[in-house]
Amino acid sequence: MKIQAGGGDSIVRVRTQWKRERPDLDTSPMETIGRILRIQFLVGARMRRLFQQHGIDSGGFDVLATLRRNGAPYRMNPTDLYKELVLTSGAMTNRIDGLERQRLVKRHPDPSDRRGTLIELTAEGKDLVDRVMTAHMEGEAEVVAHLPHGDQRHLADLLQKLLTGLEEEP
Repeated sequence: MKIQAGGGDSIVRVRTQWKRERPDLDTSPMETIGRILRIQFLVGARMRRLFQQHGIDSGGFDVLATLRRNGAPYRMNPTDLYKELVLTSGAMTNRIDGLERQRLVKRHPDPSDRRGTLIELTAEGKDLVDRVMTAHMEGEAEVVAHLPHGDQRHLADLLQKLLTGLEEEP
């Protein structure tokens, strides 16, 4: 998606406009935060297209990927899932219901809690998340290929510092 003709990106244009309208305003945080948000928007659109090609949405993918990366037997209780994904229990129930209708997950009684349930990745769900995850990582590699490897590593390190600081806030 080509937005900017000439040098710079859309954030350069936005900052220039703000400088004209509000020369007193320090818009330098946009150089980082604005770009992170713009990249999130553009990469998010790519991801949604990829997930749609495989018949799932990003929320469903998050559940499948969380079950898969937690290892065999690819089961978690709904509470651990919604805490891991930072969702409400109602949102998690909706996601699980949709994935269960698609036969990508299955509910099982929790043997350690008579009232509890475990959500398990089905064989079909495991195959799907493995295919999508491979394509997803290829897509992310294409996105960062705009940067030389050393710059990718440096950016990853800087973003880790930023994220760590934010996650440590109360």
